[in-house]
Amino acid sequence: MKIAILDDYQDSVRHLDCYSLLAGHEVKIFTNGARGVGQLAIRLASFDALVLIRERTVLSRQLLEKLPNLKLISQTGKVSGHIDLPTAAARGITIVEGVGDPTAPAELTWTLIMAAMRKLPQYVNNLKDGLWQIASLSPARNSLGTVLKGRTLGIWGYGRIGKMIAAYGKAFGMDVMVWGRPASCEAAIRDGYRAAASQQAFFREADVLTLHLRLNDATRGIVTADDLVCMKPQALFVNTSRAELVAADALQAALEQGRPGYAALDVFENEPLPPDSALLRMENVLASPHLGYVEKDSYELYFGSAFQNIVDFANGTPKNVLK
Repeated sequence: MKIAILDDYQDSVRHLDCYSLLAGHEVKIFTNGARGVGQLAIRLASFDALVLIRERTVLSRQLLEKLPNLKLISQTGKVSGHIDLPTAAARGITIVEGVGDPTAPAELTWTLIMAAMRKLPQYVNNLKDGLWQIASLSPARNSLGTVLKGRTLGIWGYGRIGKMIAAYGKAFGMDVMVWGRPASCEAAIRDGYRAAASQQAFFREADVLTLHLRLNDATRGIVTADDLVCMKPQALFVNTSRAELVAADALQAALEQGRPGYAALDVFENEPLPPDSALLRMENVLASPHLGYVEKDSYELYFGSAFQNIVDFANGTPKNVLK
């Protein structure tokens, strides 16, 4: 088969152990993105199969209709809202899903929390300029970091990642508070945590608030400007899930107004994030380039499954087909 692997920003896929699964196939790896349906259609028109790295490329109806040879889409992890499923079905394109693991995104979330609370990036960057124990040249921002022990950790979403974050918070001596669907809150209570009395109380009480929700029609924009304005001036807002969970422009405006005081972000509405993004110029924002699943063990798991799905399809025994 003629296979395209899209959006391998770090040119890392060909170095994975699992890459050998594609031996005997014609493989092209794209390390840079293409803008617009027209450019993507020209780039991908000749391929039989596409390997998607999460949701980095959107396969819209307009694009799929311009890919006459496409027979298979192999998704790393689970399919989200980035593929026009009715169009794929109408064109006889098979979609196969892979597997995932919550460890890497959970660990990155905790890394961002610890770094942001202790203002580690600011101290490190200023040290390179010869500034000892200086968090900011602005007197208002040159304040001390804080420990996690004794503070309230708010977790919206008690799925696989949320449960790991709750356990980390407990290990660090935090008061763990959960918000979400009734079933999630009930599960958290059974595990020894507490549920927030209301959504407003959840935002008002949290010293660290982290989102762990799937993006769908019900959760898009679920965090509003009114929610954010309830947060403490010293609170940290963390999002390693999906930027679209927050109402458009609400977070930047809230940070500029000082409630919450800080944010740690791994996801953005436009990715890759443009270097002139206002978020990158804000001292109270710690931004990482969507690294939640970008890690060696996770890549071996994601791509090993995606490549095996291609092998099975090529052998006439497709598995893990999206229904």
